[in-house]
Amino acid sequence: MQKIYILGLLVLAGLTSQAQMNLVAPEIGVVQDFENDSLLLASGFHYLVESTPKILSPRNVSDQEFQTRLQTIKNLQVPIYACNLFIPGDLKVVGPNVDEKAVLDFVEIVLRRAQAAGLTLITWGSGGSRGIPEGFDRIKAKEQFIDMAIKVAEVAARYDMVLALENLNRTECNFINTIEEALAIVQSVDHKNFRLCIDIYHMLKEGESPDAIVGTKGYAVYCELAERDGRTPPGVEGDDFIPYFTALKKEGYKGKIVIECRWKDLATEGRMACQTIRRQIDAVYKF
Repeated sequence: MQKIYILGLLVLAGLTSQAQMNLVAPEIGVVQDFENDSLLLASGFHYLVESTPKILSPRNVSDQEFQTRLQTIKNLQVPIYACNLFIPGDLKVVGPNVDEKAVLDFVEIVLRRAQAAGLTLITWGSGGSRGIPEGFDRIKAKEQFIDMAIKVAEVAARYDMVLALENLNRTECNFINTIEEALAIVQSVDHKNFRLCIDIYHMLKEGESPDAIVGTKGYAVYCELAERDGRTPPGVEGDDFIPYFTALKKEGYKGKIVIECRWKDLATEGRMACQTIRRQIDAVYKF
């Protein structure tokens, strides 16, 4: 009986290893203006991430403007896959001045428009909105965020949208700075439309090792990166992302890898960045 049990474990381990080897290498996207569509296509990018204020926010885009923009969005050569900059900084989700109705009214319009535009995902960074006011109780803030996230996730479910909670380094926000913290929030919310973004740039800024990705299987749906110093495009300073991609593969990550960086010259740096990340992804996922 013990031999059979051990044999079963070996077979299971072999199947798990084979499944990891057979994972399709992630496609590469970029956070960029949709007006640069042709340039992004020439650089090798497959997906585009735009900003919520620019294409979805009722504060910036009227209903008529949105309808006009829809046709442009649907004709892009590099399709918009997701949006970032989800909730404006003045719409606080933690602290003493939370207006729940205002937040949910805003989210309702944004997510309805996102569905109409063919999007499936929005990243939830929004450091200004979720930043904890000085002197406010951090435990209370965490409880507030989780409660709001549950309500927002329920809205997302109505529109078949997934929200990906992003870890932000402490120079940009004082709350949810690591993968460990973000994952704990996602697990507490426990909603299929509220998942995890793994931002490797912010991990690098926080000194998080690839080991922090362990345990994110089933939660991580989106990944962003840039080089640590200066948030430069991949290939400028030569940062090695392979250890992080290796950890992602071990966790069965099937999402996209999206570059969010500061460009000096997109026309020259775009192709280099895309090719650099393609080589590093393939070095992990194709072997």
